[in-house]
Amino acid sequence: MLLLQDGIIAFLSAVGLTALVWIIGGAVLQIGRPAIPGLLLVLPVKGEALSLEADMRELRRVQGGLPGAKILLADCGLTQDAKALAEYLTRREKEAALVAAGEWKL
Repeated sequence: MLLLQDGIIAFLSAVGLTALVWIIGGAVLQIGRPAIPGLLLVLPVKGEALSLEADMRELRRVQGGLPGAKILLADCGLTQDAKALAEYLTRREKEAALVAAGEWKL
């Protein structure tokens, strides 16, 4: 019984130590990650854009892994309500913008 307890304690200690090293290593590597200047995440939207909020949420998630990336919503004919929602969502984000489809150039 004592051997089983020692084995369980050793296993949990190894898992805990591995998790601790993983967390510290991830934090150190995240600090040194360079920003990619000029990277745009473009989302063309038109009509009522029913999934706009979910799409923006997904773009924010992707943007978190790409330092320096900007979100660009390209208005390809939004309705008034959808345009108001898009403007609200881009005002809420500091690295996002709403532009007409023909306005922006790479």
